[in-house]
Amino acid sequence: MSAAHVVRVAEGSADREACFAVRKEVFVAEQGVPEDIEYDAYDAGAVHVLAVGQDGIPLGTGRLLYGEAAAAKNGGDPAVGSLGRLAVTRRARGLGVGAALVRAVEEAARARGLTAVDLHAQTHALGFYERLGYEAYGPEFPDAGIPHRAMRRVLRQGPRTAG
Repeated sequence: MSAAHVVRVAEGSADREACFAVRKEVFVAEQGVPEDIEYDAYDAGAVHVLAVGQDGIPLGTGRLLYGEAAAAKNGGDPAVGSLGRLAVTRRARGLGVGAALVRAVEEAARARGLTAVDLHAQTHALGFYERLGYEAYGPEFPDAGIPHRAMRRVLRQGPRTAG
């Protein structure tokens, strides 16, 4: 359903605010995550991706941490990025927006020379990430009172073709 939405790297303050609005709707309002822990110091240096519908309404977001910020979350490996804050609005679920956001984060990771992407998945979303090639590891743990598992996907660094 790529014609129904566009996914892009968030550029500028308006895009960044749209990303934060989606996160507030999904994590704070729907899931009850305290607003004071939803936004953190990592947001400033992260790559944010934004999905927007044909009508211009934000549908979803996600972020990529890389370098020292990612290493702090993935056990210290600077070659592994950290995908997080993936959120899709209720109206856009089931339309392929989440998968498109994950692929956009992975592309941003490849562009930065990263070899893998880690994430902390809410346990109800494990199947979604497994279908996208992620493998769970380690025990279940709580984050903001919600059960999670760590997952990783090794990125293929294939040659690019012009076209």
